[in-house]
Amino acid sequence: MTSFRPTLLFIAVCALLIGSVPLTVNSKPAMRVMATPDNLSAATNQQLAQARRATAKYHDIAQAEADGYVNINIYEGGEGLHYVNFGLVDANFDPEHPEVLLYAPVPHENRMALVGVEYVVPLSLASTAPAGFTGDADVWRQNSEGLGLWELNAWIWLNNSDGIFAFKNPRVPGDED
Repeated sequence: MTSFRPTLLFIAVCALLIGSVPLTVNSKPAMRVMATPDNLSAATNQQLAQARRATAKYHDIAQAEADGYVNINIYEGGEGLHYVNFGLVDANFDPEHPEVLLYAPVPHENRMALVGVEYVVPLSLASTAPAGFTGDADVWRQNSEGLGLWELNAWIWLNNSDGIFAFKNPRVPGDED
């Protein structure tokens, strides 16, 4: 009976540890190659080019605001300042109509620059990660800000050494920078 208790305790601790692992990223292969334009399919690169063409006008924040994007005053280091177009938030993925524009301060200048886009789909509208871009290079994540969303960043305006679909971009300053 005395050896049963430590074994039971060990099993209980293991169960707690396994149960506490966050399951926040959809189930795509664990071994991933960093997504860069050089190793993406032609179809994915075409979709990224469509996103760039569609969002080029939003380098001017006034144009983004005129088209319905609203500064929600959320700045996250590695992501930037979030401008959301709530009219685009639905269950559809459209590379040319990102729900969120990401802006970061330009060093030594008093302005913000468009650095990337973020696609979001409410968890209430999709129980699994959206299909997203062609291929499997994009990885949607769940609830990074606790808002009940599937989220995918695409760093189409600022190169990201961690990959075009990485969650954070080390070139975007943190809150404390």
